Amino acid sequence: MSAAAEDEDAFKEDFADEADFADEGDFADVFAEEFHDEVFPFVPAPRDGSRWQAPADLEEHLSELCEDDDSYTYLRAVAVEGLYRPVTLHEKDPEADASPLLTVDLPDGRKAAQVYTAGLLPRPHPAVVYEFVTLGALARGCPDDVDFLVINAATPCERYYLTTDEEREVWADLHERHHRADGPSDRIETRRTGAPEPGPLLHGLACGAHLCFANGDPWNTVDWHGAGHRNEVGRLEESWGVSGRADWLSIQVRLIQREVSPWYWDFVLGARNALVERGGPRVDAELWRECVEATLRGRVLETEGPDAPHRPGEDPELDDFVAALRGLVGKVLRYEARFRADELLPPDGFVRTVAAWDIGRASKMARWGRGARYANEAEMIGALERACGAARSSYSSWEEFSAGYVLGRCLHFDQEEFGSWYTDVLHAHRALTTDPDSPWLTVPFGSVDA
Repeated sequence: MSAAAEDEDAFKEDFADEADFADEGDFADVFAEEFHDEVFPFVPAPRDGSRWQAPADLEEHLSELCEDDDSYTYLRAVAVEGLYRPVTLHEKDPEADASPLLTVDLPDGRKAAQVYTAGLLPRPHPAVVYEFVTLGALARGCPDDVDFLVINAATPCERYYLTTDEEREVWADLHERHHRADGPSDRIETRRTGAPEPGPLLHGLACGAHLCFANGDPWNTVDWHGAGHRNEVGRLEESWGVSGRADWLSIQVRLIQREVSPWYWDFVLGARNALVERGGPRVDAELWRECVEATLRGRVLETEGPDAPHRPGEDPELDDFVAALRGLVGKVLRYEARFRADELLPPDGFVRTVAAWDIGRASKMARWGRGARYANEAEMIGALERACGAARSSYSSWEEFSAGYVLGRCLHFDQEEFGSWYTDVLHAHRALTTDPDSPWLTVPFGSVDA
C-alpha cells in the first residue's frame, strides 16, 4: 500500500466511517453532529456601551456609517465587496443560476429579504448555505413582494433599504460603477474575531496564505463560505475535477502527500541536496546533472534487475527522460538566479523542495471542500493540521516555504517566461513577508504552540 493510501485510510478512520467516502455519502450521517442554532448571524452590540469589535475592516466601516446615518456610502461599500444570501440546501436547484431569496415577515405585515457581508456569516450549517450576490443582481432580481432589503440584520451594522424602483436604480448604478467582476484580490485579509488560537490549526491556515492573498480571502477563519456555495462547487469542478466527497478526499490526501506535483521535481532537487550534504552549498551544475542521471539510471537497475536497459543508448524513452531531467537542472538554476535577484531567496539561497506548492494548495483545498459541503468541520480541521505537519517537516521558515511554493508554481505554469505566473506570486511573497498583518509575521513557523 502506498503512503498516500495509508494516509487516506487514516484520514477516514479519524473522521468518519469509511463507507461515507465510497461515494458522496449519506448527507445526514456525515453532517449529523453539525446542526446548530446559528443559522443566521446574531451579533448584539456590547451591553456596556463599549465599541463593538468588528470581524473585519468592511464591517467596522459599515458600523461607522450606520452611526453617521450615511446610507448611500454604506451601499457603495457593499457594491464593491458584494453580499451573501442564505439559501436552504433542500430548495437549491443545482441547474439554476439562482435560488429564491429567503424572506421574513415583519410584524407590520411587510416582507424583508436578508443579505449579509462576508465577515458576519455564521459558522457553516448543514441545511443552509450562503450564496454570493451582487447589489446589481439584487436590483434586477429582488421579488416584487419584498418590501425591504435588510443588510446585516441583528448586528451592529444592520441597515434597511426600501426596494422601490427608484432605490433599485441606485443599486444598479453603484454596482455598475464600483463592482469588479473578479472581486477584491491581492490583499491580506485578517479576521479580528473568531480565529483559532495559536497552534497547528492556525499554522495550517497560514500555509494557504499565498492563495488567500491572491483571492482576497480571509486567511484565519474556519467558518468558510468562500465565494458562496455554488461558486465553491464550481471552482472545485472546473479547476480540480472534484464533484463530490470522494473526489475531495482523494485530492486532499494527494496534496498533503505531495503527490499532485510531478515526483521528478523533488527528485532533481533531492540530488542537489545530497551533493550539498557531502560537499557544501556550492554545487557545480554539471556535477548535479551527472548525479541526477546516475541516480535515475541506478534506480532503473535496482527496480527492474541487471538485465534492464539502463545504459545510455539502450532505452530511447529512458534517454529522453534523462535529458529532460538534466534540462530541469538548468531551469531550476535560472529560476533561482531570478529569485535571488528579486530577494525572494537570500544571496546564497536555493530551494530544497517544492513541497510547499502542494501543501499550500492542500490548506486551501480543505477550506474549499468545506465551502462546497464535501467536508465537515472535523475533516477540514484535520486536513489543515496535516498541512501544518507537512510544512514543518519540509521547511524551517515561512520564507523558505514561500520560495518552494513559488518555484513549484513557476514549474507548473510559467515556462520560464517570468510573466504574471511569477510576478503575481512575487508580489504576494513581498507582502506576506513584510506586512505587519501577515500570518507569516504573526504565526511562528517552527513553534506552533507558542
